[in-house]
Amino acid sequence: MSKQDSGGRGDDDRMVDPGDDFAVLPEQSADDTDQGWGERSGGNDDRLLAERPPHWD
Repeated sequence: MSKQDSGGRGDDDRMVDPGDDFAVLPEQSADDTDQGWGERSGGNDDRLLAERPPHWD
């Protein structure tokens, strides 16, 4: 499509409402989750903090 076909306005001249709730990309991909890595959800942060090595204190 040329500028003439679109009424003389190119993509750079399009009006875009910044208040649109249109998500271009998701906040988190499916591979970026515990389930995406084949792990159970919830994690084990509490266990890891409780089993903290003595040299960390």
